[in-house]
Amino acid sequence: MKKKIVVFTGAGISKESGVDTFRDAVDGLWENHKIEDVCTMDGWRKDREKVLNFYNDRRRQMPTVEPNDAHKALLKLEEYFDVTIITQNVDDLHERGGSSDIIHLHGELTKARGSFGNGGPWNIHNPVYDIGYGDINIGDKCESTDSQLRPHIVWFGEYPFRVNEAYGKFLSADIVIIVGTSLQIGYTLSFFDNLPKGFNVIYIDPNPSRDLDTLDLNIEYVEKGAVEGVTEIVERIINEQK
Repeated sequence: MKKKIVVFTGAGISKESGVDTFRDAVDGLWENHKIEDVCTMDGWRKDREKVLNFYNDRRRQMPTVEPNDAHKALLKLEEYFDVTIITQNVDDLHERGGSSDIIHLHGELTKARGSFGNGGPWNIHNPVYDIGYGDINIGDKCESTDSQLRPHIVWFGEYPFRVNEAYGKFLSADIVIIVGTSLQIGYTLSFFDNLPKGFNVIYIDPNPSRDLDTLDLNIEYVEKGAVEGVTEIVERIINEQK
């Protein structure tokens, strides 16, 4: 039976493909937009067209960027290991890089959903639509709820997707690799709370958070960018497995 590897990725791996990320926001601005205007339910209520245009622009950018060597290196692991990618990123670079098992905690740019469920907020039982790189426009409706379509994105104040499934993947993993995330979103640290004493974690980031040092884990810090660090670690892990 193949050993299980969980790879937990954030903005750093997409940045090296040229994707503008929330992590790069300066003075509360992302692509010259206030975060609260385009990444919150309040922003959606105030100006739906602004929010839709913002994400339409992000979606149009996707075909212009390509998976980098870090994405491609992670695919190589699948020949020797059972690999799950758990990502905070909303782009499709892991998919296009070839990875087969991907959990998007914060949603996906290439999908849309209705603004409301049957009499209440959206939930997992309402449909999600694959829209590719197309736009969402005012007047586009969910067939099930007759509500305005919105990006299938987790905004501030909303609960991430598939969190329980992600917890299970962490608990069953033999190795966890972190790539390009600062771990500053509160719930992410809880993924590591129940890992066994001395569990091996490899953390690849030029400026890794040290918040995990409070846990009794065996953490290897690789202070490099995603492409360099992932390529190096994947090659090493595969050679050790052979």
